[in-house]
Amino acid sequence: MLCPFCGNLEDKVVDSRESIQGNVVRRRRECLKCHRRFTTYERIDTIPFQVIKRDGRREKFAREKLLEGLYKACQKRPVSAIKLEEIADEIEGLIQNSPDREIPTSEIGNVIMDRLKEMDQVAYVRFASVYRRFGDISEFIEEVKKLTSKEKKGADSV
Repeated sequence: MLCPFCGNLEDKVVDSRESIQGNVVRRRRECLKCHRRFTTYERIDTIPFQVIKRDGRREKFAREKLLEGLYKACQKRPVSAIKLEEIADEIEGLIQNSPDREIPTSEIGNVIMDRLKEMDQVAYVRFASVYRRFGDISEFIEEVKKLTSKEKKGADSV
C-alpha cells in the first residue's frame, strides 16, 4: 500500500476491523519508512460482469439466461444438466478472467457451440440456428452438411 505521507510501498498492518455489516474491512497501517500511521478501507468489488451484445449494447451477465439457452438447445436430448452447468462455469470463468470485466456475446456463443458440437450435434444445430440467426432452411441444411462432412473426414482418418 502506498504511504500517503512519503510514498513508500512497504507497510505493516497494525489493526484490522470488520464493519458491522461485514462488507468493509478497516485497516490501520504503519509505514516502515516514515513510521506514520494511516487507515485504509477494503470492500468487495461489486462491478458487475457485462456482456457486449451484437448491436453494441452492454448488459449484465446473467448465468440464468445462459443456462436457459443451453437447456432449450438440449431439450429432450441425452445431455446431462451437470454438463450444461460445466459449460456455464467455463463461460463464467472466461468473464471473470477478462481484464475488462466485459466479453462479447460472440465469444460466449463460440465457446458454447464448440462444447455442444462435442457433446450433441442436434443440440449444436438447435443452438446454432438461433445464435447464427438462420434465415431459411438452406442455411440450416448447410450447417448440417458441414457437420456430416467433418464426421466423414474424421472416420476416414481412423
